[in-house]
Amino acid sequence: MNTWDLLQVDFVQYALVASLLLGLVSGALAPLIVMRKMSFAAHATGELALMGAAAALLFGVSVTTGAVLGAVLAAVVLALLGLKEQDATVGVVLAFGMGLSVLFIYLYPGRTSEAYALLTGQIVGVSGASLGVLALMSVLVVGAVAVLWRPLLFATVDPVMAAASGVPVKLLAAAFAVLIGIVASQGVQIVGALLLLALLITPGAAAVRVTSNPLMAVVLSAVFATTAAAGGLVLSLEPGLPVSPFVTTISFTIYLVCRGIGWARGRRVIRDETRQRPSPAEPVGGPDHPQSVS
Repeated sequence: MNTWDLLQVDFVQYALVASLLLGLVSGALAPLIVMRKMSFAAHATGELALMGAAAALLFGVSVTTGAVLGAVLAAVVLALLGLKEQDATVGVVLAFGMGLSVLFIYLYPGRTSEAYALLTGQIVGVSGASLGVLALMSVLVVGAVAVLWRPLLFATVDPVMAAASGVPVKLLAAAFAVLIGIVASQGVQIVGALLLLALLITPGAAAVRVTSNPLMAVVLSAVFATTAAAGGLVLSLEPGLPVSPFVTTISFTIYLVCRGIGWARGRRVIRDETRQRPSPAEPVGGPDHPQSVS
């Protein structure tokens, strides 16, 4: 079957809608994750979402519930352990979650493909029920970002000034970590824990390369993430290959293009500033300036 014929199948349409929703909600968070330097923390959150999903699979309960609980646990643990030694703390939590994930997947007595899908994703296995859960969580996350946007952005740009102004910086950090966890819990089931960063980090990293406007960065990031998620799905249909390599390739290509645009803009700004500077041989104000008369 060709791509067009496959797009008429119900479960493929579910997968396409799921990829668009995941791209939208990931794109809404990605620039803030990058600006807050939380890429490593987001990866650790994804690993604990994987741990929860693997535990749920092992004990025969809802994978969605397990992933959400694991991701929220990651947010709470990271908040309790503090951010003074952020890299070390995140590394410890990540290793712990990954170790338990490996154990749960190894002990799972069912089909290996079901456990393996938690690592690489299984977007074509999205059901109507899981699509409804994803839609609900997408609305909640985007709504929360909209409500918290101003104080969250203030705490991101200047946390010291925000704290002095009465903004609950630590509470916002914990709430934002929970939002990351919710998105990660859904991403683990669709693109897999190993490739979650392709939607949760790369679009935001690309967007901040081409704009300094935070709101525009969110819009561009959402566009980039939905393009990568939906585009990766469509490209993978006819050859019958896994979705994740296509998603990561599109994300990386977009990042390289945006990085090239940012580099070109930076070169142009430097060139314009150089042209506006007075020549060393010419006094400030030109040859007719009083300082130029000996």
